[in-house]
Amino acid sequence: MKEKTKKRLATIFIVVAAMIGGVAYFINWAFYDIQRIHGQEYLTESTSPNGTYTVTASLNNGGATTGYSVLGTLKNNKSGKSKNIYWQYHCEKADMEWLNEDIIQINGVELKVKNEVYDYRKD
Repeated sequence: MKEKTKKRLATIFIVVAAMIGGVAYFINWAFYDIQRIHGQEYLTESTSPNGTYTVTASLNNGGATTGYSVLGTLKNNKSGKSKNIYWQYHCEKADMEWLNEDIIQINGVELKVKNEVYDYRKD
């Protein structure tokens, strides 16, 4: 093969790979990222033993053809930052218990709040 043809093929490959990666990222962001979900109806909240974190549980109603879901949102009380850490479908309650400062159990699911997220779709 000529050098010019190799460069063209490499360029085409890189462009196609970038497009596929972009589409895959968009699909993940649009359909599977629980950070895009907002709580609808407040259920309860629980603060960690030392007061560093607060988890707020919200009940979400998807409409007439779907069941209720529970969303758990973690707030770091020191920095003020929040992120969703728990998403459970066909659920209407949130039993929360802190096992220590960094681990919470929500409806039987243990989460290390610093780096773990529970999403029923990925179970």
